[in-house]
Amino acid sequence: GTLQDAIIAGDQTLACDLAIREEGDPISIINRKVIPTLNLIGKRYEDGEFFLPQLLTSAQAAKGAIDVLKKRIALSKGKKRGWIILATVAGDIHDLGKNIVKTILESHGFDVCDLGVNVPTPRIIKAVLKHKAKVLGLSALMTTTMGRMVEIIEKLKKRKIKVHIVVGGAPVNEAFAKKIGAYYAPNAITGVKLIKRLLNVS
Repeated sequence: GTLQDAIIAGDQTLACDLAIREEGDPISIINRKVIPTLNLIGKRYEDGEFFLPQLLTSAQAAKGAIDVLKKRIALSKGKKRGWIILATVAGDIHDLGKNIVKTILESHGFDVCDLGVNVPTPRIIKAVLKHKAKVLGLSALMTTTMGRMVEIIEKLKKRKIKVHIVVGGAPVNEAFAKKIGAYYAPNAITGVKLIKRLLNVS
């Protein structure tokens, strides 16, 4: 089978082996073979042909292949897509959605700093500054913790820190996101698409 087949099958070991054997420019292999395969899997998931476990194993297989290929890229030449910070806000301990987003973003070659769950606002602001992050993804799964998102955005505005903010989680909706000046991601796949659009990468 091909590298693409191994990713679709979610076979990380095989994907890594095949990635080692791929000849040619590693960046072009990632862009020509790995990313389009991930996009295809994302589409199948959206169409209901693939389910979450398959999506995750495929994303992990792709990440394995990318890690192998990245080792071949001289760091100076590697095209950085920019840092993305992910966090579940203070008082909230849910992280399934956030973890899926992280896995898929990493498999697309983004640098992701995952701050984890129950993250205090100052720590989020600090991470955005430290990494000069382009996107901040915030997750809340309880109505009681949604207010933290407002607090974080206000603090960023006050300090004139420019960063795209994407919010998600069960109680969050489009209207709430608009009101607080953020982008809304109803699910992981849409979130990744949105982030790619915001950063202007295909």
